[in-house]
Amino acid sequence: MSSIGVLGLGNWGTALAHIWSQDGHKVNGWTIEQEVYESIVRDSVNSKYLPDTPLSGIDVTMDLADVCAISEVLVLALPSSVILEVVDQLIPHLRPSHVLLDLAKGIAPEEEGGSGLISEAIEARLAAAGKQNAVVVLTGPTIAPEVARGVLTNALVASHDRSVAERIADRLSTDTLILKAADDPAGAELWGAFKNTIALSCGVVDGLRDGIGGDNLKAALVPIGFEEGRRLLAELGAGEETSLGPAGLGDLYVTSTSPRSRNRTLGQKLGEGKSLDEALDEMHMVAEGVRAARMFRDKAEQIGCETPFVGALNALLDGDIDAEECVRRMVERA
Repeated sequence: MSSIGVLGLGNWGTALAHIWSQDGHKVNGWTIEQEVYESIVRDSVNSKYLPDTPLSGIDVTMDLADVCAISEVLVLALPSSVILEVVDQLIPHLRPSHVLLDLAKGIAPEEEGGSGLISEAIEARLAAAGKQNAVVVLTGPTIAPEVARGVLTNALVASHDRSVAERIADRLSTDTLILKAADDPAGAELWGAFKNTIALSCGVVDGLRDGIGGDNLKAALVPIGFEEGRRLLAELGAGEETSLGPAGLGDLYVTSTSPRSRNRTLGQKLGEGKSLDEALDEMHMVAEGVRAARMFRDKAEQIGCETPFVGALNALLDGDIDAEECVRRMVERA
């Protein structure tokens, strides 16, 4: 049994907290949201993010020091836009034995320097503070409500030190969450972010179903986006084999097709003619695909990699073209 601290109780963090507590681990959650804290303490449920999942086996706090003091594994279940701020707050409370499990994916702000990966930005901040805690990336086809209700799921845990990834995979796998170890954290993280751009495009097609949208068009866009991702991500340091596993094709498939996918849902709203601001206003959970699309556009420009798929998606997000023109560009310029 492990003592696990889940930092961030959105739907994904809450789902993991639930299944690990059900598997016999001691789980402590941390949130900055008063309504989430009160809902779990009062009703043993996260009514904002995962209202159908009972959380009677989970302790919750709004004090970061408390959760660090009683946990061995610290799960960073946080949006990519805020994770580094929380890491800065976390560093003073870290012990050498703490392992950080990073669920955020993608490219850190430019001012972070280095490779640009969030996991490596975390490692750089740890090193600057004299810390050597292991950082492990978790990603894969994991729609949170399904994980919470026990749908059989696999995911990748990746670290530069494969033995650390194997230890985490062994300790945190459950009967329904099968974790596989790998030593390509860059590939796992990059595909975990890039797949969201493809999910956005598939959602756009769903929003166009009264016109040119349909399954044929989605089937055309998925390999176009996947091939562009393979070219770009290889130049950014991803291993080729990762694209074909849970972090690549597996995560891409479920995020692009599931009605519960936040990024597919956001894309559908864009396909129906809503502006990006209007679509975002209708969602209370973070859809990482917008940030990912812009990050990959910027990285591609920096290294001189042509990305017409990502370019068309960004033109839609920026309001320069409409949804129909976006998917036409994706198909015609591939």
